[in-house]
Amino acid sequence: MSGLPHSPHALVTGGGRGIGRAIAAALVEAGATVTVLGRNAATLEEAVSAGAAHFAAVADVSDETSMKVAIAEASARKPIDILIANAGSAESAPFSKSDSALFARMLDVNFMGVVHAVSAVLPGMKDRPYGRIVAIASTAGLKGYAYVSAYTAAKHAVVGLVRSLAIETAGSNVTVNAVCPGFTDTDLVAGSIENIMKKTGRSREQAIAELAKHNPQGRLISPREVADTVLWLCGEGAGAITGQAIAVAGGEI
Repeated sequence: MSGLPHSPHALVTGGGRGIGRAIAAALVEAGATVTVLGRNAATLEEAVSAGAAHFAAVADVSDETSMKVAIAEASARKPIDILIANAGSAESAPFSKSDSALFARMLDVNFMGVVHAVSAVLPGMKDRPYGRIVAIASTAGLKGYAYVSAYTAAKHAVVGLVRSLAIETAGSNVTVNAVCPGFTDTDLVAGSIENIMKKTGRSREQAIAELAKHNPQGRLISPREVADTVLWLCGEGAGAITGQAIAVAGGEI
């Protein structure tokens, strides 16, 4: 597997915790300069202090203006070669109880957050000899799940965006792909586990099993497994891989 070009600058949204932090750390290990972006300054600075990133940028991905400002500042430090659009949020409810505000929240963070990040980095990226955009979607971008229709719709939108952008950028040195993890061992999934326990009275082990049963391997995915897939897509040897939505889900998809 070909590695990264010499010291690229990678921006990871939602990079202070969970999958984003694992991706940031893997990119640092591979020789990238990494900026993590998110809303919580303390979480981001802790990631930097721990060596999982070099710089932190505070912004809400759903706020186009704050994203433009934060990414401009990061780009001024060093042009951005790699964008990992990872920030996301999940809320569950039956469709009958999913109002327009819930759909708007899910779209603002999970879809428009990707749009805002790509819009800020792509113009400059296309003018350079190497560029990688990877959106962290979900298996919910490839199939349906009950009780998360708004989240699923937003993740499907991310996959559609990736496929269109890949065609538009095919004449450049930029590739655009999505990575679609199944249920992953993160604090976001921990919230789902707590929700199952609260609503059903099941134990933690039973709640984990309820999520893990979607994976034919019978387990949760690890954040590092997602990070390793992202790292491969960012490598110079993956230049022909674009417009793909790669499931990291133990055979679920």
